[in-house]
Amino acid sequence: MTTKSWAQPANPPKSYNCYRPKTAIEINGHLDERSWKKAKWTDQFVDIEGNKKSDPLQKTRLKMLWDDEYLYIAAVLEEEHIWAYQNKKDQIIYLENDFEVFIDPDGDNENYYELEINAINNTFDLFLPKTYRNGGKAQLKWDIKGLKSAVSINGTLNNAIDKDKKWTLEIAIPFASLSTENVPAVYPKDKSEWRVNFSRVNWQHEVIDGKYSRKKDPKNNRTLPEYNWVWSPQGVINMHMPEHWGYLNFRSKKARRKKEDHNSSKSNNSRTLVIQ
Repeated sequence: MTTKSWAQPANPPKSYNCYRPKTAIEINGHLDERSWKKAKWTDQFVDIEGNKKSDPLQKTRLKMLWDDEYLYIAAVLEEEHIWAYQNKKDQIIYLENDFEVFIDPDGDNENYYELEINAINNTFDLFLPKTYRNGGKAQLKWDIKGLKSAVSINGTLNNAIDKDKKWTLEIAIPFASLSTENVPAVYPKDKSEWRVNFSRVNWQHEVIDGKYSRKKDPKNNRTLPEYNWVWSPQGVINMHMPEHWGYLNFRSKKARRKKEDHNSSKSNNSRTLVIQ
């Protein structure tokens, strides 16, 4: 949830063709369904400023599907240290490591939605009638009604002794929920185009008395700035510029690929933890 400055996008916005699943999707934190295996992965995430900065230290990518009711999102985040302590709804999730979704259904750069989720499947969601730079005020009481989400962890949660591998997030966002009293829901159809982006906030950390915390600069005791890794680069450290987001292209065809990607989130690692 970054809000610093504005500029031209680093590159032309990315785009993703989103297809329909052949069978129902079960939100369980695993990508077992054939439709998930056939859906195409996005490119790996890059720094929010694009090629101004080096590549992210850890990889992130996602894929999407849709049906008449939901937009489905599956993200895999490589992470050597998986930690999350904020467990109350609508805590400021991005003050710890998180995954963030930004959606502007009609692409008018106004009336858009944000969802943040951490590794224990806790959520923070909000609605913005206008961007912050145009005087918008976040409506924190707004909720994504009917949201479904689950996290699977390939590693150990909040354990600083060992190294982890990744966490997988699976989300179903009801189209009906992307609305307010004054803004009707937008239901996509074949060839609909939405503006969306995805961000991963990742903090440098230190361990104090066995517990992870954001790392501080020893010179001034201030918290070191976070990394912001995104799907479509913004060109500046500010996610709240919808005109720089990527394009989500809805297609009525079923998901299909000639070469299936077997890099599923499910692992033989016996330490996999599922949080729903």
